[in-house]
Amino acid sequence: MILFLFLLWSVVIYGCGFWKLNSALLYNTNQIYMRKIYVSLIAFVSIPFFLLTVQSCKKDGFLGATNTTNLTQTTIFTDSANTEGFLANIYANVGFASSGSRFTYTTSTLSVIPCGGLDAACDESEISHTYSTTALAFAVGSVNAGVVTDDAFNTCYTQIRAVNQLFANIKTVPMKASNKAQVIAEARFLRAWYYFILLEHYGGVPIVGDKLYSYTQSIPEIRSTFDQTVTYIAAQCDTAAQTLPIIQTGQGYGRASGGACLALKARLYLYAASPLFNKPSGYPVQAPSDLATSAATKALVGYPSYMASRWATAEAAALAVIQTNLYSLNTDSLNTPGYGEESAFQVAFTLRPNNEYIFPFMENINNNVLENLYEPPSRSGSSNGAYPYQGMVDAFPMKNGKAITDPTSNYDPNNPYANRDPRLYASIIYDQALLGNRTTNGFLQGYSPVNIYLNSVNGTLQGGTDAVYQGTPTGYYNFKMLDPRALPASLTALTARDIPLIRYAEILLDYAEAANENEGPTANVYMAMNSIRARAGLVPSALPAGLSQTQMRTAIQNERRVELAYEGHRFWDVRRWLIADQTQNFQAQGMEVDRNGSATTYKIFTVRQHSFRTPMYLWPFPQSEIGKGAGLVQNPGY
Repeated sequence: MILFLFLLWSVVIYGCGFWKLNSALLYNTNQIYMRKIYVSLIAFVSIPFFLLTVQSCKKDGFLGATNTTNLTQTTIFTDSANTEGFLANIYANVGFASSGSRFTYTTSTLSVIPCGGLDAACDESEISHTYSTTALAFAVGSVNAGVVTDDAFNTCYTQIRAVNQLFANIKTVPMKASNKAQVIAEARFLRAWYYFILLEHYGGVPIVGDKLYSYTQSIPEIRSTFDQTVTYIAAQCDTAAQTLPIIQTGQGYGRASGGACLALKARLYLYAASPLFNKPSGYPVQAPSDLATSAATKALVGYPSYMASRWATAEAAALAVIQTNLYSLNTDSLNTPGYGEESAFQVAFTLRPNNEYIFPFMENINNNVLENLYEPPSRSGSSNGAYPYQGMVDAFPMKNGKAITDPTSNYDPNNPYANRDPRLYASIIYDQALLGNRTTNGFLQGYSPVNIYLNSVNGTLQGGTDAVYQGTPTGYYNFKMLDPRALPASLTALTARDIPLIRYAEILLDYAEAANENEGPTANVYMAMNSIRARAGLVPSALPAGLSQTQMRTAIQNERRVELAYEGHRFWDVRRWLIADQTQNFQAQGMEVDRNGSATTYKIFTVRQHSFRTPMYLWPFPQSEIGKGAGLVQNPGY
C-alpha cells in the first residue's frame, strides 16, 4: 500500500505539475503525457500507475492545491529510491521534440490524434491527417504565435524547474556522496538538453539558473541573448562532464554520460557557427536577425557579428567526441530468413545496447512503438505517422553513390527502386517492399510485399487498403528505425530498439561540416564522410577527389539528409543553413504505381504546395506567453 501511494503521489505531483515562466508551480491534467518509461532508472514505475493517476489531478485551475495523498515533497527527497524516480521523470520527456507523433489534434470527443512530427513540418513527409496542427502550419507557411504549439516552451521549462527542485532538495536525500554527485550531474546535463531544445526553437531564451520560484514570486521573463544562452548550455555540459562517466554501460546505459555532454556541445557549437545565427556580412539570404528592429532584438536571435572562428570551435567540439574512441558505426549486417539481408545501417537501429548511440531515448525494452505508428493498414499500423515525399525518396543516390539525376548513375525511372543506396530500403516502404505478416495470435509468420500499386480492372484503377490515395497520400510509408522482426499490435513480435537522440554518425557529419567550413575539404573531412558512406553500403563509397569547399558543402548537406532522415534533423538543418527559403518553398510530390497486366507505370503526382517565410527560420513564442505582458520579446516577423 505504501509503495502504491508513493507511485500515485510521485506521478500526480510531477505529472500534474506544469510550470510556465510567470507562474512557478502550476497544475494541469492534460499537458504531461508520460508514455515512455526509463526502466533502467526506476523499474517499478509502470504504465498502469500513470493511468490510475490521470483522474486524480486537480480540475479547479492551474494553481489549485493537490491533496490527492498524504505524501509530501519531503517524502520524495528523504528516500533515495524516490529521488531516482523523480530523476527518471525528468528523463521521460527528452525525446518529445523529435518524436514522430509530436503534433496532435484533439477532436470534439477529446480523442488525441497524432498528425506527424518535424518530418511533416518540412520537406520530408506529408502529415498523416489534415487537421489544423503546427506541422500543417509550418508546411503551408501560416504558422504564427496564435496557432503554434506551446509544447517546446512548456515541456522544457517544466523539466528545468524539476531539475531546480531536485537541486534545492538533494541535500536531504540519504544517498552516498558519489551517487548524489552522479544524480546532480545527470540532472545538470538534462537541464542543458532542455535549454538546447529551447535554443533551436526560439534563439535566446530566459535563463533562470538554479532559482526555484514559488507561486507567490514574480518570475522574470527577460530573454538572455543568443550568445549568453549558448555559453550557459556549454557551461552546464562542462560541469556535468566532470562527474559523469565518459560512457554508460550495463544498468547505466541510457543515462547521461560525459560523452553525451561532449556530443551536445558539438551539436550546440555547430548550430552556433551556422549562417542562421552566425551570418556572414553580405550573405544573400534574409534571416530573422535582418528583421529585428533593434540591436537588442538582433542579439536575441543570433550573434551581432560574424566570426569565422566559431567553425573552429565546432570542429574541435566534434573532434573531442571522436577522439574518445568509445563510439563506432555499426558495421554488422544480418540475414533474416524470409526477408533478406538487413544492412548494417538498418541493424544499427535495432540494437540495445548500442555503441553508435551516444544519448538514446529508452523505449520499453520490448516495444513496437514505431511499427504501430508507421506501418501500413494491412499490417495493423495506426496511420498516425507522416508519409514520405517523393523528393525524400529521390534524395537517396544509387548504390554507386551517384545522384539519380546524374546521367551516368544508371537510374531507371521505369524501375526506380533498383540498385539504390541501401539506406533507402531501410528508410522507406515503397510498392512491393517486404514487410512481416502476423498470425491471429500476433506471431510473425513470414514476409510479403506491400501492395501500394493501383490495378487496372475493366479500365478502372483500383487498390487495396495499402494503396496510394487509399492507405498513403504519397505512395510511401516510413520505415526508418523500424525492426523487420517486430509487428504492430502484437504482444509477441517486439523489438529492443531505443531511439537515437545523438548518435555517432551525426558527430562525424558535424565534424565534416565544421572542418570543411573552417579548413576546407581536408583528408579528415573525406575520412569522416567516406566512413559513413562505406557503412551505408555504397560501392564505391569514396567521394570524388578534388572537391571544392562548395562542392563538399553540398555533399555534406545531402549526406545529412539521407543518413539522418526522420531523426528530427532536417527541419533544423535547412534553417541553420539558411536554405529553407529554397527547400521549403516547393511542390511536394508522391508516386502512383499503376499495373495493367504485366505492364507497370510509375507516375509522379502533386501532393501539396509548401510555403516558407523568413520569420519561420525560428519559432514564434506562443501567444499565451507573450500575452501575459511580462517582458517576453517575440521573435522578429511574428
